[in-house]
Amino acid sequence: MTLDSWYAAGTTLTVRGLPVFVRREGSGDVLVCVHGFPTSSWDFEPMWSSLTARFDVVASDLIGLGRSAKPDRPLPVSLQASVIEELVASLGITEAHLLAHDLGDTVAQELLARQLDGDAFVRWRSCVWLNGGLFPEMHRPRPIQRLLASPLGKAVARLSSERTFRKNMTRVCSDVHPPSEEFLQGSWDLLNEDGGRRMLPRLIRYMGERREQRARWVGALQANAVPQRLINGARDPVSGRHAADRYRELVPNADVVMLDEAAHYPHVEQPERVLKAFYEFHDAL
Repeated sequence: MTLDSWYAAGTTLTVRGLPVFVRREGSGDVLVCVHGFPTSSWDFEPMWSSLTARFDVVASDLIGLGRSAKPDRPLPVSLQASVIEELVASLGITEAHLLAHDLGDTVAQELLARQLDGDAFVRWRSCVWLNGGLFPEMHRPRPIQRLLASPLGKAVARLSSERTFRKNMTRVCSDVHPPSEEFLQGSWDLLNEDGGRRMLPRLIRYMGERREQRARWVGALQANAVPQRLINGARDPVSGRHAADRYRELVPNADVVMLDEAAHYPHVEQPERVLKAFYEFHDAL
């Protein structure tokens, strides 16, 4: 499905005064998909037709990314989590499963922490994690991420080029299953819509939030309050095998599936393998 087709099949809803792009399709148990930085809900397109054949799937663009709002304000993880909660509740959904990637992992950790606190709008029934910074001490940010998080962030975002974007995206993906030209071009085009690049220094502050909120967010993993599985692209230089090893070390009864030929975007690089591991997990629930 092309980028244009993806967005033509969705709609825009207003949550907390902010326009939020959302796609909902399928039937069955509800599955909420939360994408990562710096891309969009379109990341889930390679698995979409399979997921929607089994689930009632909801995928939205995080604030500051894709075709959701790009407001002139801070964009903390707490805001992203609140928008997802309220969006899902506005659709009449009271319980759902989670599938999260990258920044979406951190948002999902906050959602599960709220459930532990008794403050959740929606009852989360399970969570499948894809590569992301679940443990800040194991996160290995790329040089571009460090620059965006630095005082130079605004200038770096403004001066970034398509060539640099493609290089950085390719380096976090597997050389065995490199990202397609369509994925790279579409993701770059989205990043430039409505001044999207200026959002990057605001969004990247999640790296600092992960350190500040480590006890809360890692605690949500360790509580095992819902069934959870990590599907990890081992070749990921940011959150690959080393992060999965940490997951096994810290999460009781850790359920981990390693994809040896995938890297940071396993659902884009090897969607069939991710779907197999995802369905095996749900079949066992």
